[in-house]
Formats: sequence, C-alpha cells, structure tokens
Amino acid sequence: MTVTTDGRTRRREDTRQRLFEAAVELIAEQGFSATTVDDIALRAQVAKGTVYYNFKSKTDLFEELLRHGIGLLTGEFRAAVEGLPPREAVAALIRSQLEYIRRYRAFAQLLLSEMWRTNREWQQTLVLLREQAIGVIAETVQAGVDSGDLPADLDVRVASSALFGVGLVVAVDWLVFTPERPLEQVEESLLAIVRRVGTTT
Repeated sequence: MTVTTDGRTRRREDTRQRLFEAAVELIAEQGFSATTVDDIALRAQVAKGTVYYNFKSKTDLFEELLRHGIGLLTGEFRAAVEGLPPREAVAALIRSQLEYIRRYRAFAQLLLSEMWRTNREWQQTLVLLREQAIGVIAETVQAGVDSGDLPADLDVRVASSALFGVGLVVAVDWLVFTPERPLEQVEESLLAIVRRVGTTT
C-alpha cells in the first residue's frame, strides 16, 4: 500500500498533537521536572522513540507546546475581532479567551504557572509568544482610543496586558472553583470590569 506525502504529514501532525496533549496534561498535573519522556509516551500511547523522532528533547517539546498553544490563542483572537468596531471587538476578545481556556484548561493552568517562573530555558520564547497574543489586544484597544470609544489617556500597553492577565486568571479560577457557572455569566462580569475602567479612567 502506498502512503502519500499528505498522508504521512497528517499522521505526523496527529502524533504531535497527541504528544502535545499528553505533555500539557502531565506537566499541569505534576510539573515539568517530574514529568519524564516515558510518562509522555505512555500517556500519548506511543513508543518512547516516537517522542524523540518528533522532538529533540523534553525541553524542545515544551517550547513547541508553548508555540502551539499560544499560537492557537493568538489566531482565535484575530478571528474574533475581525471586522468588528472597537467596543464589540473587546467583548469578542473576552469571550474568545474564555472559550479557549475552557477548551484547553490544562494548557491555561500551565501557562499561568510558567509566566511566574523566570529561570526556565524557554522564558524568552514565552515572553515573545505572550507579546504576540497581547499585541492583538493592543491593536484593538488602540483602535478604541483612536475612535473615542476608550479614554484618550488610556495606557494601551498596560490595559492590554491587564485584559490578557485578568482574563487568564479569572477563567482558570472559574473552571477550578466554580465550574458550574455559565460562561456567559463570567463573560458579563469581566465586561462589567472593563466598562467600569473605561468610564473612570
């Protein structure tokens, strides 16, 4: 049976996705140092050699995991705000982040914990990736300032970082401690904070 290039590529992408999912679950559960390549292979139901075929090391896998996860979030941010006026775009960003974190809860917990650690080999990678995601928020906030929907003296950089950070912390807190609350209720609470800041700044 002949395997096409597309078929091999798709199979490799599927394998890498399984490894990503296994790694993020394990690292969220027990930490990076305690998670071994054997653990990841076992959770992903692949041979240990498959991990090294796809990634040079556990650290390489983790860096790629960060690129993959934050890249997905950045892409969803861009899709959410496309064609929307600033106020609606800010609301769309909040909803997009909540929906993403609900889907990828383990990754969100991992991201939240790693942002506080500054001695990791991948810290610079994390900083650059975080900047990409916040950059989409900053474009939206700046558009709001330019249109007059947001205060002219608003510090766009600080506001964008705050929106990203608050959304991440609130979403993780929601899913860990009050998962029975509907997403819409959490979204409205976050929007109320944003509106209050927008009228008092």
